[in-house]
Amino acid sequence: MAGTLASVLGLATLSALATPQDVPSVTNPASRGIHGFDFEYGHWRVHHRAKSARDGTWKEFDGTCTTQPFMAGQGDIEEHVFSRPTGVTYGTAIRAFDLKSEEWAIWWIDSRYPHLALDPPVKGRFEHGVGTFYSDSPVNGKTVRTRFTWSQITPTSARWEQASSEDAGKTWDTNWIMEFRRIP
Repeated sequence: MAGTLASVLGLATLSALATPQDVPSVTNPASRGIHGFDFEYGHWRVHHRAKSARDGTWKEFDGTCTTQPFMAGQGDIEEHVFSRPTGVTYGTAIRAFDLKSEEWAIWWIDSRYPHLALDPPVKGRFEHGVGTFYSDSPVNGKTVRTRFTWSQITPTSARWEQASSEDAGKTWDTNWIMEFRRIP
């Protein structure tokens, strides 16, 4: 089957996405809840810093990201192109908002390992302009807590961080940072 995940799911064309002036800020209370990720709709340049699991060194690379809603805004899809030193790879985040719990759930698919089982979703919400999402996963016989944080959100920029904790959240090791800049 050809096409992007967005086209396979029958999502809107990218030309219909919001422009920066249409995007609400999550610092506005009206932008929380189901509208928490509205700021991200559109096209972005992304600078990545990722820590190697093997030796702890930081690698930097650039990429792009396109995000658009589906399910009448109750979900969205975030498609990444990573221009890594080892070549181009792809990643997709699928997010869904639960109207009852008022939480977002986020799943990740990596083109390097497309047939792996999906990890448990990180779940959370936006409060005071920051989105924080957590999950617990078994890794090598231990429970590892993962945290995604969205912060520094404006109509033209945002920051995302991933961190892990092996002590139930007492200490955190940040292992991936993305700096988003909207493509006009």
